[in-house]
Amino acid sequence: MDFVTIKVICPQELTDYLISELFQLGFNSFQELNDGFEGSCDAVSFDEGNVNQMLSPFSNLSFQVEKQNKVNWNKKWEKNHDPVIIKDKCIVRASFHSPRPEFEYEIIITPKMSFGTGHHATTFQLLSYQMQLDHREKRVLDVGTGTGILSIMAQQRGASLIVATDTDSWCIENSRKNFELNGTRVAKLFKGQIEELPDSNFDIIMANINKNVLLKQMSEYAEKLTMGGCLLISGFYKEDMDDLKTSAGSHSLKISGFTTKDNWAMLVFYKQPY
Repeated sequence: MDFVTIKVICPQELTDYLISELFQLGFNSFQELNDGFEGSCDAVSFDEGNVNQMLSPFSNLSFQVEKQNKVNWNKKWEKNHDPVIIKDKCIVRASFHSPRPEFEYEIIITPKMSFGTGHHATTFQLLSYQMQLDHREKRVLDVGTGTGILSIMAQQRGASLIVATDTDSWCIENSRKNFELNGTRVAKLFKGQIEELPDSNFDIIMANINKNVLLKQMSEYAEKLTMGGCLLISGFYKEDMDDLKTSAGSHSLKISGFTTKDNWAMLVFYKQPY
């Protein structure tokens, strides 16, 4: 399947807003850059007129759209990346890397068109925190699963039930393959928005997306989280933490910790009684 990529050069303060708007127009995989960001979507979902209409009012940005053929991300990763080692306890590798049984946790990832190999600071932080969070017999929801890497760790940590969601068909395809590679049993792999997911009462919810989508979905996280349950979110900058704390607090989610890495942040909340 062909896909479309857009590269937007813009001030940092516009990034989250523009990603959120492009998400509404069908773009569902994003990578932030030093001077802006890149996004992608299936070619059949791309409407050039809507994109131009959305971006044209901004005089302080430039953008370029390209149609591309399917990329073999597995070969690209093999060429450019080594395995990721986290806290000397977890290794994230591809199938072409040699097994490393000396690590307590070993995750095999074939990236394809999805982000989430452990190299990015957001994924790194979430995996690091998962290794200290009690997953035993917990019901886990992985929102924006991407490669499925957080769900895979959840099972290795003892989760009793895992539901993974994403809006991107590439991510659904990719995560399904990675679940098979790692022997991960997922109760449901759901393509669609979180508000369309009928399941609720999760003990742990994880979302690695971007600030504006996290803000929009905060009420859904709170509704689907059990009392005393844990919410882990990442995909945003350190300077965005206060906005997300305020939003979470308005939904009875109490901050219990945070980490930062390379200007990226992760927040941890627990659901408390009203």
